[in-house]
Amino acid sequence: MRTLKTAFISLIFFIATPLFAEEKPDSPLSIDGAVSINTEQAKKLFDKEVTFIDVRKDKDWAAGRIPGAEHLELKKVFSEASLTELVKKDDDIVIYCNGPKCLRSSKASTKAVSWGFTKVHYYRDGMPAWKNAKYPVE
Repeated sequence: MRTLKTAFISLIFFIATPLFAEEKPDSPLSIDGAVSINTEQAKKLFDKEVTFIDVRKDKDWAAGRIPGAEHLELKKVFSEASLTELVKKDDDIVIYCNGPKCLRSSKASTKAVSWGFTKVHYYRDGMPAWKNAKYPVE
């Protein structure tokens, strides 16, 4: 009887857990003051040697990145001063992270615009889309 009760409780827990699990919100489609770009547009900017800013966690950066990208981890390093060390406020920049479920690139793009960077390209689809397009990764 006890085993049956335990099995029943486990089954209820297994069924109910997904109903209460919080799903990560999607990042916004656009950022006021920034230009939202897709993967093809990102590649064109890459080919023009525009600076790409990777705001992902250190472990994600270590696992692979867009070649030549600069790593400014959002919560530890990304600041107006660190960004200004890499680019001028009127330079084109592309900010990316780990795709639509990653909010880091939207937060970083919003901050960059608020600091007066005028040519911010928000690459919402980020690293997963870049890899899926078979573009170079280092």
